[in-house]
Amino acid sequence: MSTSELVWFKSSYSSSGDGDCVEVALAWHKSSYSSSGSGDCVEVAVTPATVHLRDSKAPEENHLRLSPEAWGLFVSFASGTSG
Repeated sequence: MSTSELVWFKSSYSSSGDGDCVEVALAWHKSSYSSSGSGDCVEVAVTPATVHLRDSKAPEENHLRLSPEAWGLFVSFASGTSG
């Protein structure tokens, strides 16, 4: 997999039966905090309204969806910079 892989899916705003749909894509990026050799990776895809997180070992599985504010709080906490 490249450092950024587009994953297309049908928009939830598209109709369900007549074939009229809009597809959107997420560009996934490996976290710089993931290990380099063991395959234990967290991947992130950022959109204006949502930060998506997934396990690179199971990309087809469900992934987490966070608001940008929640993501910022998580990153602050994980990096030890939260107040």
